[in-house]
Amino acid sequence: MLFVTDSNFSIKIREAGAVALMDVSGRLTSLETGALRDSISRLLKEGRKDIVLNLNGLQYLDSSGVGELARVYVMVVKQSGQMKVIGLSTRIEEVLKITQLYQVFPEFPDEEAALKSFPESGTKR
Repeated sequence: MLFVTDSNFSIKIREAGAVALMDVSGRLTSLETGALRDSISRLLKEGRKDIVLNLNGLQYLDSSGVGELARVYVMVVKQSGQMKVIGLSTRIEEVLKITQLYQVFPEFPDEEAALKSFPESGTKR
């Protein structure tokens, strides 16, 4: 389990079979985007290409954060991985709809549903 944190932002990484679960909380702005990118890069280097982003604890997302979500999504897809999203608050969901990223990220109602959506290797706990 990896835990990246500063005063405004944290990422906790858990595993469920072959899937990496990233609990993201706090504020995702230009100051925090590097931590998200580094965490995703580290997972990809380890061969962990199936990722669930749990944004339940994300309180604020600015344009830099939106751009970084798009960048890390592309990073994962280019490595033949999948990134899925759970835990969107009304505010974050609205930002993703306005920026059209809502159409890009497969969203699921909860962790269990997201895990079941991956190929068989990702559903084992």
